[in-house]
Amino acid sequence: MTPSDPAVYDHVRPPAADADAAAALSPGVYRVVGVGDETVALLRVGDADGYRVNTGEVVRVDRDALGALDPADNPDGNRPLGEKVRRFAESVVWNLRAFVAGLLARPALAVVALALVVVGHQGHRVLTVPESWLTAVYFLGVLGVVFLGARG
Repeated sequence: MTPSDPAVYDHVRPPAADADAAAALSPGVYRVVGVGDETVALLRVGDADGYRVNTGEVVRVDRDALGALDPADNPDGNRPLGEKVRRFAESVVWNLRAFVAGLLARPALAVVALALVVVGHQGHRVLTVPESWLTAVYFLGVLGVVFLGARG
């Protein structure tokens, strides 16, 4: 990237040694999100260590000032494996909590849907009905549980 032709999605960071460029921008990694005739819009997407952050901080700098910034690596995808696993586990927990909250929002319908699942799955032990009926009841119950959990 050169100051004369910055492109959207280029990444830059203020140099640590240049106090003037560092004073205008908070420490971190910035992504070029807009290019004008005289200015460039930058979105802060990384912290000073280069890890991804969601700040929403957008700044405009002159094209001339862009030349004082150093190129930087894209901070997306550079999280350590432990942090990725932790965030995935947190996401699963929050999704389960939201699903259960959706079921609890309409408890009577949730009980009916769960009863259909149980009857469809275990009904062959006590009922003398065609297997296709039990399969249909089972899938109807599963669809009911999914709908109630997702929609509340």
